[in-house]
Amino acid sequence: MRILLGGLLAVVALLGIASPAVAATDDAGEDFPFAIAGNVRTGGEPVEGAVVTVTGADFEGEATTEANGSWRVGVPTKDGAYTVELDADSLPSGASVPDGFETSIEVEFGATNTITRNFTLEAAERVTVGFWDQLASRAVNGLNFGLMLALAAIGLSLVFGTTGLSNFAHGEMVTFGALAALLFSVGLDVPIWIAIPLAVVASALFGLTMDAGLWRPLRRRGIGTVQLMIVSIGLSLALRYVYQMFIGGGTQQLPGGATASIPGLGPIRLTWTDVISMAVSVVVIAAFAWWLMRTRIGRATRAVSDNPSLAAASGIDVDAVVRVVWVVSAALAGLSGVLWAYFRPGIKWDMGTSILLLVFAAVTLGGLGTAFGALVGSIIVGLLVEVSTLWIPSDLKYVGALVVLIVILLFRPQGILGRRERIG
Repeated sequence: MRILLGGLLAVVALLGIASPAVAATDDAGEDFPFAIAGNVRTGGEPVEGAVVTVTGADFEGEATTEANGSWRVGVPTKDGAYTVELDADSLPSGASVPDGFETSIEVEFGATNTITRNFTLEAAERVTVGFWDQLASRAVNGLNFGLMLALAAIGLSLVFGTTGLSNFAHGEMVTFGALAALLFSVGLDVPIWIAIPLAVVASALFGLTMDAGLWRPLRRRGIGTVQLMIVSIGLSLALRYVYQMFIGGGTQQLPGGATASIPGLGPIRLTWTDVISMAVSVVVIAAFAWWLMRTRIGRATRAVSDNPSLAAASGIDVDAVVRVVWVVSAALAGLSGVLWAYFRPGIKWDMGTSILLLVFAAVTLGGLGTAFGALVGSIIVGLLVEVSTLWIPSDLKYVGALVVLIVILLFRPQGILGRRERIG
């Protein structure tokens, strides 16, 4: 057996020495330290099966484009010029060389070890979209974003209204919901339509645990709202880096994020995931409004938000109401995190922090401590964020929303639905 293997290795070595041209082509070229690579495309689409030949410096090699149109030929040295030629006869049906198109290019290496040269046979057709079509599309996206933002803002507003706390760890509660959905769906292989309700329940338990283990003991000690706010900032930092320790700095995806656009909507591009997200947001907000207005605990929550001392004097258990508020707030934040993971798309360790400022802006714009004001403020902020990209770069869209917030508060400091308070 050893003699047979030795004979086979000797034959392969002899073939490599006797046929240097073969060793310089296709896969053998991958062993060279330098390379010439590129793409072949026509009309914006990749061309598969086209042959590209590279010659020069006593070398000849060729490669065939793959399904994405890419090709690569390794070369032995950077010295001298190389000629890169596209074999027009190898083009598949539907692809042709236009008149006057240069199929042969001469290239030379520079400081890098790779040269990139592309063959674009026909330019892709440029599609222009009118202003009103862009406005309609971005307005719908802004409504979707605003509804998702409202779920987080309503919870933050409830906590502020009943406890006076500006919870800077609310963004991490949003992230927790997305991470819980990722754990159930990907880690435990639970169907996503079951994983999302489980994530909301886990978020509610997380809010209950935080109130029982941290906020209620601090309230009973008489800690002021400023000190509580500083504690929430520290909690935010701690939770954020705990998340990073467990999932790293990359982006994770929830199942079902990539769905096709719904046809027949004209300039508006919506996927089924977007439609389901908007429907879930509307149903949950409507259910929350009914709970707040029609149920006994909802009326007690509004009473505590209006005047905690008077509510306590009326026989309302303020601690029990605050506990329920933390549970509801965390559940809404968790659901918002799941929807935010589909809207972004993807889950990151600091995803909640990226929208925390917008959540505060929505609460302030709508009126501090008012749940319905948070809803109105969120929709306005969502629309402003998306529509403003028609005039400003997308990197500055969050800044534009905050500028509008400042301008509105200059004329109405209490917010849209907030009550004017007497000073002095």
